[in-house]
Amino acid sequence: MAELNAAEFDLDSSDEAITITLTHRNTPHTFKFPSDGTITHLSEDVEDTLSIPPSNQKFIVPKVGLLKPPFKDPNMSLVALQDKKIMLMGVEAKEVASLQAASEFAAKRNAARNAARRQNRPFRRRDQALAQADSTYTFLSVRPLAGLPHPERSLALLERLKEDPGIRASMRKHKFSVGLLTEMEPLSNTQSNHEGTTRLLGLNRNGGEVIVLRLRTDAHDGYRDYKTIRKTLCHELAHNIHGPHDRNFWDLCHQIEREVDAADWKHGGHTVGQQSSYYEPGEDDEEGFEDHGGWEGGDFVVGGNAGNTTGLSRREILAKAAEERLKKMDMERRDGGKPGPGPSS
Repeated sequence: MAELNAAEFDLDSSDEAITITLTHRNTPHTFKFPSDGTITHLSEDVEDTLSIPPSNQKFIVPKVGLLKPPFKDPNMSLVALQDKKIMLMGVEAKEVASLQAASEFAAKRNAARNAARRQNRPFRRRDQALAQADSTYTFLSVRPLAGLPHPERSLALLERLKEDPGIRASMRKHKFSVGLLTEMEPLSNTQSNHEGTTRLLGLNRNGGEVIVLRLRTDAHDGYRDYKTIRKTLCHELAHNIHGPHDRNFWDLCHQIEREVDAADWKHGGHTVGQQSSYYEPGEDDEEGFEDHGGWEGGDFVVGGNAGNTTGLSRREILAKAAEERLKKMDMERRDGGKPGPGPSS
């Protein structure tokens, strides 16, 4: 509470003092002025006593209203304000400085955030473009084969192949879009005779309309090794561009395999009409796949005319020989009045 006596104003004993009481933040403060005291004097004393600068002062006076500097009548007499319950609203200069500092800090922080957001926009655009590419260059649907046990396991395996980072990256790069990824019935796509067993591992119909993969073991009671199935998928994806197993096909096939492996994952065929298929060449293939899922490749004896094999690796030659062997089996059965097996559609 601040009290100023009349002596401070060099008042004569005949002067009548004016007493003004106001409340600031629920605390009453009393000021005394000479009889000619004005509203400007009150403002100056409030600044000196409470450290509230005039620019922050607001006096709320009953039946008078709001008074604040600069006053319309700076010489307004304080006589009219005596015995009024005056409320003072205002903050001290140090609070103003603190608020200004906080405001400046908030402004700088918001500016920095906005700058960071603008800087990150290319990344958001890149992420949006990546998401759009992933939704376009992918397997538009996946479906297990009906009628076989545990279709939910097949569906989970097909979904895993679809979401495999290496497969996704390679499909984006080559802009591969496949209508359907599904599984193959193993028994009807296995041929055995005295020479051994040939298994169809994959099928690409109409350059990527449908890709069919052998997921299960022959007895339907287990699943083949994931990386083996994925490697078959790389092979079938290459048939989106090239049908025959020529040099161009194998170059693309190996490129896709490398791209998939580069995503840091561990790590054959013939054409009938518009269908490109991949056959298991047998255990004589020293570059063949490992398979720890309970399946073992059947015996295979290289034979028949594999055609021009110039520039092909052993693995590629064996796959080509498997094609010729299957064609030979088809011809023998047709000669005997039996229909050739052919890949399932």
